[in-house]
Amino acid sequence: MSDDASDLSEVSEVSEVPDASGESDELRAFRAALRELRVWDTDLPAFDPADVPDVPLALFHQWFGEAVAAGQAEPHAMTLATADAEGRPDVRTLLLHDADEHGWHFASHATSAKGRQLAARPWAALGFYWPARGRQIRVRGVVGAAGPEESRADLGVRSTGALAAALTGRQSEVLGSTEELARASQAAWERAAAEPDAPVPTWTRYVLAADEVEFFQGDARRRHVRLRYRRTAPGGGWSRELLWP
Repeated sequence: MSDDASDLSEVSEVSEVPDASGESDELRAFRAALRELRVWDTDLPAFDPADVPDVPLALFHQWFGEAVAAGQAEPHAMTLATADAEGRPDVRTLLLHDADEHGWHFASHATSAKGRQLAARPWAALGFYWPARGRQIRVRGVVGAAGPEESRADLGVRSTGALAAALTGRQSEVLGSTEELARASQAAWERAAAEPDAPVPTWTRYVLAADEVEFFQGDARRRHVRLRYRRTAPGGGWSRELLWP
């Protein structure tokens, strides 16, 4: 095994040397792999934008259920885009906790980067991508923070691991070492197991009240269907329009 490891090390060192074009073996291999990837290597469903519900939430529920039935891994995973104090975009992946008449729900620490950004600039966007169906959904709107009781209830129905992670706290702060994290995490797991109702004051449930929701259905011939719902007035009804792909 030591000989193999040595050989691999030598190959790695050699592959870092660029050729006459200035490209390394790793860069060429990356680009070759990128070009060979297929998109939506499956039969894609048809989508008739003329036959949709009046409100986007109903269509979201329908598409979510179909993504689950299609075996899409973690269909509740979504990207959340916010803006920092300088207006620069920021993005991360987190989990959807609910979607109802109030909006799309998620949770985090109010002291995290996303929590601070939302407190200063409450507008945000969500993105869902379900390649098993060739679909994505974009949601934009204003984000509000729930009160302490609802935020505690959100954490109360989640797993021991989720509570332990919340109790570890200090999200987005600089970490001194992985050993420091291991110690804090172990203490948090022990407390979560012994105290399932342990309070986490900074844990906050958020809800994005959408004013724009776009549904994208991929097409093998690139004739993608994009249907956008837009609120006609705050708290009012919805208009629908098609977009060029």
